[in-house]
Amino acid sequence: MNRIFISAAHKSSGKTTVSIGLAAALSRRGLRVATFKKGPDYIDAMWLGTASGTPTWNLDFFTTPIDEIVTCFDRESLGADVALIEGNKGLHDGLAPQGSDSSGALANLLGCSVVLVLDVSGITRSVAAVVEGHKNLEPHTNIVGIILNKIGGSRHEVKLRAALKQYTDIPILGSIRRSSDILIQEEHIGLIPGNEHQEAAQKIEVLADQMEANVDIDKLLELSADGQANGKPNTIEITSHRDVRVGIVRDVAFNFYYPDDLRAFDQAGVELVKIDTLVDSSLPSIDGLFIGGGFPERFAQQLHDNVSLRQDIQKFVKDDGPVYAECGGLMYLSKSISWRGFVHVMVGAVRANAVMSSRPVGRGYVSFQPKTEHPWPGVAARSEHEFRGHEFHYSKLENIDPDMSRAWSMNRGYGIDGMTDGIVHHNLLGTYLHQRNVGGNLWVDHFVNFVRQCRST
Repeated sequence: MNRIFISAAHKSSGKTTVSIGLAAALSRRGLRVATFKKGPDYIDAMWLGTASGTPTWNLDFFTTPIDEIVTCFDRESLGADVALIEGNKGLHDGLAPQGSDSSGALANLLGCSVVLVLDVSGITRSVAAVVEGHKNLEPHTNIVGIILNKIGGSRHEVKLRAALKQYTDIPILGSIRRSSDILIQEEHIGLIPGNEHQEAAQKIEVLADQMEANVDIDKLLELSADGQANGKPNTIEITSHRDVRVGIVRDVAFNFYYPDDLRAFDQAGVELVKIDTLVDSSLPSIDGLFIGGGFPERFAQQLHDNVSLRQDIQKFVKDDGPVYAECGGLMYLSKSISWRGFVHVMVGAVRANAVMSSRPVGRGYVSFQPKTEHPWPGVAARSEHEFRGHEFHYSKLENIDPDMSRAWSMNRGYGIDGMTDGIVHHNLLGTYLHQRNVGGNLWVDHFVNFVRQCRST
């Protein structure tokens, strides 16, 4: 199996477009490609999953114990011809000064060959210093090749290649000219929920064409082959007994879900019932409701227009139906969403208004501790335990009803107000932070137990 880790000298170098294009180009060859994303990321992961035709799994040092990272990688790459990981930030960047949580550290942990994508805008001879610096900072990191990105023209490329030939022995695997064709513009973000979106599929085909034309894929495969996969047979047990029906909102407005979380619902005996907030006029027969993150502000008019579903959800909350909502889901459950001068009425189950900003309100990793008001059985009793997750939101809740309790105290991150997160109202828990069902935070089990408890009362 080939283990390929796509990294860069810094963020916004082009590693996402290269990773997506390579995943699609390798799949075109009939190879089975298992895709992974370092860190907590929904958007890149969905693009990679669409390109490879398989779910993309997140590997994150901050939220996940190392043994679980290795187990996930081995299990999900088993049977694949190529395991492709997209890094985050720069190769040696991370929270830890010694680099123990960097992309390089993850590549070393999993035995991957690293390809360094370099944004060469505005540099020539200095590119050699960049490459040699990355090589020598962590000599045990196996950098097998370089892809030069955003080349200005033929003369620029000649100078780059001459400098690299003189000062480094790391081969150039590809050179990509600066082009708008390989940019994923902001407006494409809303196209990622599934493979059915033609424009996203067309974009991926363009990226695959670019990789085939400009990257020596055969050489890449030769340099990254390790001969075997380390994975063991998939031992995940999925129960056939389904005694709980949980509605899950999955549509163009809400699509931020981790595959391991969804698998945990299966293991917990849950039938996940898909709900489309833009199409479905009523709630199906369900015991609980889960609304993940997404971009509700982009579809606020359609969400507003679906009055009957909004009323159904509001009644479900008032009747003490158990609900868990993250970020975009919390915004949808609020009284309104304000964005770009427009205000759209939402569900109104959370007595607050969601107001969009032009800058992030909360961004990055979070750590939090349960308060006694946390509604799920067993969680409040762990008030001394610190959990970890992440957040990324441009909105903030305003005019919050002070009678609504909070589930967590924030030790790191912003949450709702910089101090707390998790609106608790009836049996609803709405948060800005995103949890991961890993390590000591098996939140899916806690939520499912809560759903069962609510149903029996």
